[in-house]
Amino acid sequence: MSKKLPAEDDDEALARAVRTSAQQIWQAGLGAFAKAQEAGEGGRSFTRLVRDGSVLARRAREVEEATGTVARAAERAARRSSGSWGKLEQVFEERVARALATIGVPAASEVEALRRRVDELEMMLAELAGRLPASDAPKKRTRRAPKPGPADEDEGA
Repeated sequence: MSKKLPAEDDDEALARAVRTSAQQIWQAGLGAFAKAQEAGEGGRSFTRLVRDGSVLARRAREVEEATGTVARAAERAARRSSGSWGKLEQVFEERVARALATIGVPAASEVEALRRRVDELEMMLAELAGRLPASDAPKKRTRRAPKPGPADEDEGA
């Protein structure tokens, strides 16, 4: 009897479903009226059906209003709690930063400044090394083979 409504993002399908349901409800009302006329009760049955329908419509409106009220309250609570979480997160971050500074751990900005300074010094060293004449440049040391000792001489004999 009841049909599941399509997803809210499909507006056209939702409109078709509502039109179909409204048409079926109208036809059910006409059928109920016809049955009441056949039973010979006519006006009394019709009046009772209208009264019952009005009660159901009023209940549906009350449920809809209550749902809207609950949804609005939940939205307000979510906004308040997200603000509170943001404040709590900020306080936590500040306390952690203070604790790290107390034990001597440098801040990220300090590490970044130090990295930039090291990069500058490396560039300056490379520039100075390029200015040195070839004869003044430090010579590379080569490893010499160890001199044979007395134990080495015995093995060869």
